Amino acid sequence: MANTFSLNKHRLVLSRVFTQHRFLLLFLFLLANLMVYPYTEGRGFGFYAFRVLGALIVALSVYVVSFGRGLAIVAILLAVPAMVQHVSNPSLAAGFLPIANLILSFTFDVFIVVSIFRRVFANLSITSETIFGALCVYLMNGVSFASIYGLVSHLQSSAFRLDPAVNRHTIPDRFDFIYYSFGMMTQLGAAGITAVTDQARSLSVIEAILGQLYLAVLISRLVAAYRRNPPAANS
Repeated sequence: MANTFSLNKHRLVLSRVFTQHRFLLLFLFLLANLMVYPYTEGRGFGFYAFRVLGALIVALSVYVVSFGRGLAIVAILLAVPAMVQHVSNPSLAAGFLPIANLILSFTFDVFIVVSIFRRVFANLSITSETIFGALCVYLMNGVSFASIYGLVSHLQSSAFRLDPAVNRHTIPDRFDFIYYSFGMMTQLGAAGITAVTDQARSLSVIEAILGQLYLAVLISRLVAAYRRNPPAANS
């Protein structure tokens, strides 16, 4: 009897975590994904752990935006190519299908970002989940732009140049684009990689602008919520 009660209690706690802290869980998985990526070279444990982590992020993203039946159906349909992209990471040089799969995977990322953004900024009160939802949007923006840079680099082999003084390879890989993407979005810059073609530079400017606009909108939203709910009213 005691064991059954304890098991039910643990299930209740786990269910509460998934229902009330879904944005926190997604944020932690996204952050872990960025931390694990540098250790995925070769075919060792890190490589397969990273693939599993990517699949879990896709599944969790679908769960996070399942606010209604329609959203859930669209998310599940778009999650199929995203799952293929994260698990198998097909080479774009293989032909049209890998490129189409990457585009559909990017569409999934955009759908998730827009859904979370609308959910977060529709809330009248600011909670910890609201903050983590906004952080999820920020991280997913950086990863999504990395996919665009990878596609541009495939279509234009000279779109990006790696500085041989600080790089041990000559062709930029996925993590180079993630590094470059967050460097542009935070306007810290990405030493060692440079956008060369006009298309690559244009995308870099767009990401830098969107990154700053997002922070400005987020801060204004937090300030507006703070004014509507001053500390005296919440105490």
